[in-house]
Amino acid sequence: MENKEQNKLLCDVLGSVSAQLRGAVGNLCAAMQLAGGSERRDPIVQQSLYRMMRMLNNLSDAPILAEDELFRLCNQDLPVWLTELYRQALPLAQELGVTLTLRCSEEHHLCAVHPEYLGRLVWNLLSNALKFTPAGGEIVLGLEFKSGQALLSVADNGCGISDEQMAMVYERYLHPERQDPPKHGLGLGLPLCRRIAEGHGGRLLLASRQSAGTTATAALPDHCVDSGMLHQPTPAYAGGFQPVMVELSDALPYTAFTERNLDE
Repeated sequence: MENKEQNKLLCDVLGSVSAQLRGAVGNLCAAMQLAGGSERRDPIVQQSLYRMMRMLNNLSDAPILAEDELFRLCNQDLPVWLTELYRQALPLAQELGVTLTLRCSEEHHLCAVHPEYLGRLVWNLLSNALKFTPAGGEIVLGLEFKSGQALLSVADNGCGISDEQMAMVYERYLHPERQDPPKHGLGLGLPLCRRIAEGHGGRLLLASRQSAGTTATAALPDHCVDSGMLHQPTPAYAGGFQPVMVELSDALPYTAFTERNLDE
């Protein structure tokens, strides 16, 4: 019980920190816009701001780690939804020299999901895959339906995860002394992905071999909610940031933060 309460307290603190820092980052961006000049679009400055926003997004979601109830779901055409995410990610993968492939077993298939949270899961898994897959490598974004499950996967042929890292992969954010260099982030991504899968009534499966790549699979119940209503997404306020660039910013070099990418 004590560990659960400590975890909830930590997640609440992370959410509060995120809210306060988000305002500061917003003010900084507004000041840069007013000042104008070359620094407003300097790629290194933009990379730093985008990476801060990605970190703040994960911190904002951290409180769900202390929860265990199921999410409220709605019906979504998953292949169509995933194809759109793939379309957005493809140019950035190409910029890194990584082949990104989409494999869906069906063109259309309704399934009850929480689209916003499931999107965060996909972006976190894609960001991890892009960070640890070198140029010339391949990432496969997959979706298939079998045995009453929707299997959403991200597989790469990158560096993989060692047995030692695998043992702590869902708990790094709780142990600052064991956190890796900045490229690895705060360690919130995979715990959030696992919680999001569990919030759908499913689970996150992780298979990895060092130097041979990693496959992360969200195994979700393949069912529809009774209402039969299709989800109509609410446009998310991005605060002037390009949403996909935020989600993949940890994996992108500063050279990717050009006006062309930021304005798309």
